[in-house]
Amino acid sequence: MPFPVTTQGTQQPAKRYGISSPISLAVPKETDCLLTQRLIETLRPFGVVEEEEELQRRILVLEKLNNLVKEWIREISESKSLPQSILENVGGKIFTFGSYRLGVYTTGADIDALCIAPRHVDRSDFFTSFYAKLKLQEEVKDLRAVEEAFVPVIKLCFDGIKIDILFARLALQTIPEDLDLRDDSLLKNLDIRCIRSLNGCRVTGEILHLVPNIDNFRLTLRAIKLWAKCHNIYSNTLGFLGGVSWAMLVARTCQLYPNAVASTLVQKFFLVFSAWEWPNPVLLKEPEERNLNLPVWDPRVNPSDRCHLMPIITPAYPQQNSTYNVSVSTRMVMIEEFKQGLAITDEILLSKAEWSKLFEAPRFFQKYKHYIVLLASAPTEKQHLEWVGLVESKIRILVGSLEKNEFITLAHVNPQSFPAPKENPDKEEFCTMWVIGLVLKKPENSEILSIDLTYDIQSFTDTVCSQAINSKMFETGMKIAAMHLRREELHQLLPHHVLQEKHTQQKVEN
Repeated sequence: MPFPVTTQGTQQPAKRYGISSPISLAVPKETDCLLTQRLIETLRPFGVVEEEEELQRRILVLEKLNNLVKEWIREISESKSLPQSILENVGGKIFTFGSYRLGVYTTGADIDALCIAPRHVDRSDFFTSFYAKLKLQEEVKDLRAVEEAFVPVIKLCFDGIKIDILFARLALQTIPEDLDLRDDSLLKNLDIRCIRSLNGCRVTGEILHLVPNIDNFRLTLRAIKLWAKCHNIYSNTLGFLGGVSWAMLVARTCQLYPNAVASTLVQKFFLVFSAWEWPNPVLLKEPEERNLNLPVWDPRVNPSDRCHLMPIITPAYPQQNSTYNVSVSTRMVMIEEFKQGLAITDEILLSKAEWSKLFEAPRFFQKYKHYIVLLASAPTEKQHLEWVGLVESKIRILVGSLEKNEFITLAHVNPQSFPAPKENPDKEEFCTMWVIGLVLKKPENSEILSIDLTYDIQSFTDTVCSQAINSKMFETGMKIAAMHLRREELHQLLPHHVLQEKHTQQKVEN
């Protein structure tokens, strides 16, 4: 699939994007367009763009899924004896959101989808009869329902493509083909789980609506997402930024430089956010009150919102902060990376460096003198998957606890996990580890730093274990351990090729 790029130098009309006037309306010069072409060539080997054949396969799979939804809703409607006039136009539809909808998904990435149904179709129908219908499809594999999740979901693999399907029923008799989910009136009289399920589609739709040029936005976002992954700062769970947050930062950059092409926008992205005065929020549009009594991000009203360190606010009602997981350390790491990104892109724009330099991975295992290695293990693969998911979702707690220690300046968790060596090579065991880099400060009037992290680590492991027991997930043999290692001791646990850290990664997963 080729990268589209806008090269003509026509100024945007007077329409204002975002909450302030643009910083610059400058149109691209020939050198900007050449630099953009070079950026495209640099991105190709990283696999951040799917081939046309793979794209067509996804479109076909979504068409089949959409037809299944329509068929299922008609069957449900008939079983509930709806009048023929409604049956003929009852509708039902699959919408996509996330990286696929934004047009920045990578090879092999999942598709986030939402099933929209009319008011007479219940959530219980989705998790029973629709689930059963999917089970009958020969293309469907690895089908599982996660009904008790904060946002309930059916996960499946359809003809080799992984799809997560959420469900929302609207207070409508029928679902029209041209339904616009950005319409706030659709939220009236809806169950909170349906509102949460709708949120992804509504936010993605607003982002695309609020950027001046979608092609330039997409190319810039591809570059920034790849950069963030290469630099180990792409993870909402661990307190960095997830996909939607990166998309909103890029969208804000596009609003501030509406006529710029991607090569300029990448540099301006680093310029804007290396100097951003956090915790001032990043907003793509003025928040609007809809009188639907839904909780929205508002530090004037909600004391907890005042604690957010790096607020990036979703543009669809009800507005939320997409970065509430960010901690003092993760913000510090990201700001430092923004500054380095600015220095590198300044060099690139002056022809003193190539784009490849931007995507060189920093040497995490050489960067710090002290590290904490966190290990999670379980006896079976299925238990290990669940256990690792729980442990990873709680690592933020450990980082927060370490940050409060008077002798720790920074706790930098690497979002990449690694297979860990087995405790007993003869016993079947599945092990994963994470590594946290520490910056320590010596106490005044002392050359020796003696720091005891036993309490922080014990408190964290107790929290994880008690949560696993309370949620009835804990199984005998599930273990969690943490240890402090110096840089020169890392080779005891990490393989040589990881410690060497190649400067570039040829493929980066979504």
